[in-house]
Amino acid sequence: MTERKNTEKPTRSSGAPMIEIRGLHKWFGDFHVLQGIDLDVQRQERIVICGPSGSGKSTLIRCINRLEEHQRGRIVVDGIELTGNIKNVEKIRTEVGMVFQHFNLFPHLTILDNLTLGPLWVRKIPKKQAEEAAMHYLEKVQIAEQAQKYPGQLSGGQQQRVAIARSLCMNPKVMLFDEPTSALDPEMIKEVLDVMIDLAREGMTMIVVTHEMGFARSVAHRVLFMDYGKVVEGNTPQEFFDHPRHARTKLFLSQILH
Repeated sequence: MTERKNTEKPTRSSGAPMIEIRGLHKWFGDFHVLQGIDLDVQRQERIVICGPSGSGKSTLIRCINRLEEHQRGRIVVDGIELTGNIKNVEKIRTEVGMVFQHFNLFPHLTILDNLTLGPLWVRKIPKKQAEEAAMHYLEKVQIAEQAQKYPGQLSGGQQQRVAIARSLCMNPKVMLFDEPTSALDPEMIKEVLDVMIDLAREGMTMIVVTHEMGFARSVAHRVLFMDYGKVVEGNTPQEFFDHPRHARTKLFLSQILH
């Protein structure tokens, strides 16, 4: 991937952030996995979150669409607070797309059917319109010719691109990526990152948990480093990589950068 300096700025003119997190705490039993997280994500902003295993990165983004329930604090997505109100949860989930480490495609459905399922059942979009949108996004991720195949007939990189297209079919306002390349063979990583780079260039609001530091340096507006359930450091890519402030960040970067 060719590295380039990111000079675009996220949209801040609307006032309220796309995502607002205040004093977020989460426990798994006695394990305090998130410890007072504060984070604003502006519209069209691209944030990369990195850190060691068990630091709370994935749990944080899973809380944003209520795949995990937080016990204390406040999460607001596009003006809607994420509470126990199931209607609010459902509304936020229709606006927030998520791509997982594992592709979570239905193996018994064709690629086209995997993409149209959500629009048909959740957004109540007519079948013809849903299929047209699905083909549009399959073309966008450059695998339209695979529409009638089943997930098991595709490579890992192709399946992950299908998963991205599936999320896009719901017309989300935010895309969350939870280590989307970590389960892929090295030669398949670039094809998935290229799709994500295209999304970034089009202005999608994105939060990406990843150790792909080349992607972070060239695409992110901010890079956050998490450890033991806290955001230890956050800065622009240039400052984060070239002038890390915290000793823990310096140690982490020394271990993953070659």
